[in-house]
Amino acid sequence: MRVLYIDDDRINSLLFVEACRFAGGVETETAASGAEALELVQRWRPDLLVVDLHLPDTNGYALLPALRAQLQAPTLPAFLCTADETAVVAGPAQEAGFDGCWSKPVDLQSILAELARRGGHNEHSGLDRN
Repeated sequence: MRVLYIDDDRINSLLFVEACRFAGGVETETAASGAEALELVQRWRPDLLVVDLHLPDTNGYALLPALRAQLQAPTLPAFLCTADETAVVAGPAQEAGFDGCWSKPVDLQSILAELARRGGHNEHSGLDRN
């Protein structure tokens, strides 16, 4: 499974990458801004997106449709990640097309469980994952 983690906080990115490495079978890339994420997906196609709500050049709500459009993948699974109170942003996140909302600091066990749950065949890449 290929996961793109978009967050301008380097520590959060490192924690996420290490958690995915520990899980095994997960290839990760990170981006620190919306522009960097849009440039990255021109050459690397993720199976799942994790998008920070507050980025230096945009917000997660605006970035998700741009990423899905560029990838031509309108149903690409995506999770909003935020330090804001998740009860407040969960509704708007769902309306914006996110599959769920994760709070910061990230709960690595929940993330690993979600990645494992989604670890089967992915229609976007055609890859089988274990």
